[in-house]
Amino acid sequence: MRVAALDDDVDQLDLVKCTLQAIGHDCHVFAEGAALRRELQRETFDLLVLDWHLPDITGPEIVRWVRANLQDRIPILFVTNRHEERDIVEGLAAGADDFMVKPMRVGELAARVRALLRRAYLDAQPEEQVWGRYRFVLGNRHLEIDGRPVALTQKEFDLALFLFRNSGRLISRQHLLETIWGASNPPGTELMSRSLDTHISRVRKVLGLRPESGYRLASIYGQGYRFEMLGADDSHAG
Repeated sequence: MRVAALDDDVDQLDLVKCTLQAIGHDCHVFAEGAALRRELQRETFDLLVLDWHLPDITGPEIVRWVRANLQDRIPILFVTNRHEERDIVEGLAAGADDFMVKPMRVGELAARVRALLRRAYLDAQPEEQVWGRYRFVLGNRHLEIDGRPVALTQKEFDLALFLFRNSGRLISRQHLLETIWGASNPPGTELMSRSLDTHISRVRKVLGLRPESGYRLASIYGQGYRFEMLGADDSHAG
């Protein structure tokens, strides 16, 4: 998963990043609320981990901004020195999903992050996942459409499955590159960007993701992609 962590304490931020990377997540760190808000306007994340006290804005203000301006409901975890009951009530009332008091315990952070992501996203990994005509067999990375096998490369299979699992969400290009190609790849390179476009085009074509067929895989200029399974009225309009 792709996580954004916000804290003006560099040591604390490094600890959060190392903890999340150790349990398999990509963690992007920010020391100021304004920097995170700018990034959220062009990038997408699966989880936010926020401090309360920041040099330019408070944690609850960030949460309220996120809830008011982002369509997707990203799970949010506070990690803060605030510990009074009224603080917890204020943080949760602002729109946060969980609250953790410093000093941060690594095991607790990992457990809370896992629980939040489990509640927010599809956690079960059954052998098969089916969306209408599309049957994904995870064991042998195999896709069938209307019972007929479809030839896909590993990256195409991963991309298609990720899009179906995240139907309705706006996903940034960098989010896709990190998730499908791995965080070790240099971000934003022209070659990687062209590869993503090529894979998106092939997945759209091979899977028949067209409005008239009840699906839309749209490019959102300057932001990324949104895959949607349309209703009858939407597909007719498309």
